Amino acid sequence: MTPARFTQCLLVLRWTPINLASALHCNLAWIEAMETGEEKVPDELATWLEALARAHEELGIPVTYRGKGLEPATSRVARRG
Repeated sequence: MTPARFTQCLLVLRWTPINLASALHCNLAWIEAMETGEEKVPDELATWLEALARAHEELGIPVTYRGKGLEPATSRVARRG
């Protein structure tokens, strides 16, 4: 996996390097080194990131929920009453 694809996968997943380091319980510096190409992305990690990114690319983001929960709290209370 190239550093560019590594970064692209994180963007598709809406993950920062900090998010990935947290998920993997690893050092942020190692993630940053893979981003810059100083470290090779391990094949198993590359496969996992590619699978997740592909799923996100194929499924997209549901648009049904856009704007949900944005009305004032008083409007929600009035509807329940």
